[in-house]
Amino acid sequence: MPTIAQQLLRRKPTTPPEVEDGQLKRSIGLFSLTMIGVGGTLGTGIFFILSQAVPVAGPAVIWSFVIGGVVAGLTALCYAEMAGAVPASGSTYSYAYATLGEGTAMAVGACLLLEYGVSTAAVAVGWSQYVNQLLQNLFGWQLPVQLSQAPEQGGIVNIPAVIVIVLCSLLLLRGARESTTVNSIMVIVKIAVVLFFCAVAFTGWNADHFHNFAPAGFAGIVGGAGIIFFSFVGLDAVSTAGEEAKNAKRNLPLAIIFALVIIVLLYVLTCLAALGAQAPEKFANQDAGLAAILQNIIGSAWPGTIVAIGAIISIFSVTLV
Repeated sequence: MPTIAQQLLRRKPTTPPEVEDGQLKRSIGLFSLTMIGVGGTLGTGIFFILSQAVPVAGPAVIWSFVIGGVVAGLTALCYAEMAGAVPASGSTYSYAYATLGEGTAMAVGACLLLEYGVSTAAVAVGWSQYVNQLLQNLFGWQLPVQLSQAPEQGGIVNIPAVIVIVLCSLLLLRGARESTTVNSIMVIVKIAVVLFFCAVAFTGWNADHFHNFAPAGFAGIVGGAGIIFFSFVGLDAVSTAGEEAKNAKRNLPLAIIFALVIIVLLYVLTCLAALGAQAPEKFANQDAGLAAILQNIIGSAWPGTIVAIGAIISIFSVTLV
């Protein structure tokens, strides 16, 4: 029984140039593809978006993560289907090209540029917060506001955000294999840091933080899910490696599903640990939140320093993907 994507491909004679040319070397295996999905997603939802979502949903933000994960899962299944049927570089641009033609593909490509431009800019700004936290812990000083904030936030230019974009660009110019290897190492490090945070945060567990579980009701949960869904942007990055993936028809769908499961589990676990360790009202507008939580529990800067280093690596990985 042919899939919907295969039926569409049969009806549409045109195929993306990438599929016809096949100039890219297939050097990325299942593990590296999964790490691309995890690397492009794990980080934003944990290291700085909690300060945006918890004030909206309260402790019920846990359910916001679950709802966001379910919706992202449905999207991931669609990407898995298309990635297996059209294993080309270009992601949704290539899928639209193969099924609906070049005009629609150009509109989709423009949306992709906007999506990645906005999300990468936001992630780079989050990276800047943890760089300042690390500098404060290690050397007792931070970059001035003028050099670490955007103009609308009282600064002139966010230098760390610019630096992370330039570093990622230089690494990508080295090639797909080098980039995916570095990304895989960074993903393993940041998973270890997230688990370290959870282990320490659970020692400061306070069940009273969950008493007013859903202060804004279901509307708050859905509102939190809307904010959090942004943190799942990056799963689709797996499909952009379609032409560089080994056994793409098998590995691309598996990598997307594996990455989603890992991400949702880590998000919910970290959210539970963070809310158990810190009252919900303290999350609002909190910079480098996870590092601050650990410093308050331990009464020392070293756990926060470890989390800040992990966040810097993590958000670098997200930006890279």
